[in-house]
Amino acid sequence: MRDRLELIWKLLSNDGSLWITIDDNEAHYLKVMADEIFGRSNFIATCVWEKDKGGRGDADISLSHDNILVYARNRDTWSNTRNLMPRSETQLGRFKNPDNDPRGPWRQGDDGTAKSGTEKQRFPVQLPSGRIVTPPPGRYWAFSPQTLEKSREEGRAYFGADGDRLPIIKRYLSEVREGVAPRTWWSADEVGTNQQAKRDHLNKLLLDIEPFATPKPEGLIHRILYIATNPGDLVLDSFAGSGTTGAVAHKMGRRWIMVELGDHAVTHIVPRLRKVIDGEDPGGVTKATDWQGGGGFRFYWLAPSLLEKDRWGRWVINKEYNGAMLAEALCKLEGFTYAPSDTFYWQHGHSTERDFIYVTTASLSHVQLQQLSDEVGPEQTLLVLCAAFRSDGEFPNLTVKRIPLHVLNRCEWGKDDHSLRVESLPKAPGKPVQMGLFGGDSREDAKARRPRRDDVAREGLEGTMSHAKTRRRE
Repeated sequence: MRDRLELIWKLLSNDGSLWITIDDNEAHYLKVMADEIFGRSNFIATCVWEKDKGGRGDADISLSHDNILVYARNRDTWSNTRNLMPRSETQLGRFKNPDNDPRGPWRQGDDGTAKSGTEKQRFPVQLPSGRIVTPPPGRYWAFSPQTLEKSREEGRAYFGADGDRLPIIKRYLSEVREGVAPRTWWSADEVGTNQQAKRDHLNKLLLDIEPFATPKPEGLIHRILYIATNPGDLVLDSFAGSGTTGAVAHKMGRRWIMVELGDHAVTHIVPRLRKVIDGEDPGGVTKATDWQGGGGFRFYWLAPSLLEKDRWGRWVINKEYNGAMLAEALCKLEGFTYAPSDTFYWQHGHSTERDFIYVTTASLSHVQLQQLSDEVGPEQTLLVLCAAFRSDGEFPNLTVKRIPLHVLNRCEWGKDDHSLRVESLPKAPGKPVQMGLFGGDSREDAKARRPRRDDVAREGLEGTMSHAKTRRRE
């Protein structure tokens, strides 16, 4: 977790935030670790989510909640950019207008008296009825004489319908902020439970698919994304599970990236996102977001590292790669279209009609390079990537590079620049667009295509992912 959190800290934008759901078993240990990485000053709050409304008779204490630890990359910046929650009907109901004030509904601002204060706040006040009152023992006015006088002049002081009640200074609905700060208690009735997510949504959405054990309800993720993001923002879920984050982010107009090491990416996430894109997911927050389908996503398979160290600490080509995998990986790295020729062994791909690439794990001698140069001819060029080479001269139609050193020069290992720049392979003629678990395409760009697992292509380079075909919908 430390490695993952340190990487997330680097990936976050300056106004970004991290939200972690975790139970009581590890919550306190995780907070100490996160404090070290993010800084205690960037801890926002621990929200409590009521994930289960039921109870168990066989538990010492029935666990009904999870914790949500919230951290900001920069608390001051985040606090100025995060979104307020809409006022609930209950909160709006606290604003009334019993005296038909033309300025509209209001509620009690300064509540008349307070528990603490000084003797200066125990001054007498004459009510419109003529009665003179002071706060009872142990209480103090919550305003100064000057504030009360100004409120009277502005018609903001209220003394009850008969003019004989302790003064209240009005706070008009039209003057308060449009929303309220989020609270730390998130009830099941507000954001849903694991069981509701599984029973009422996913079981009906993903028929004949084994239910995910503990799916997050879409209402929970919707609240988090509402507070922390705006349309067009990028959302990362590094433990994607059943894909709730991507589904909700898509419906809310956010861009998203999900990472999942388990088989859920294939068995649950991709089928679920197909339904979202096709407008065939009526549950979750679909109605709340007025979602009707659209957009698209790309699905990538993370390949093993292209390089590994041998027992002497030297970088060599990973033994997990066969010739075809290696050629395809390096074609992507160099921007070539992977298209092995049945005629010429040295044509593994091309960038133009006359520029080709040849990948081999052999060590090439000067004689072998001369033979290659002769076969390529003066009208064509060839990029040769090999394990090692020896040459006493240069060949004008060949560019020769040693694979490990060449790849290392392009890697991001040990750098702080995590730009998440992932480029698709150039499209071969007649082949469809590439796809993967990076989503949030606009409806205007969407085209309907259905991905198949046998479309997945394996690729090399650590941190680079291979693709299946794109599914999009207008």
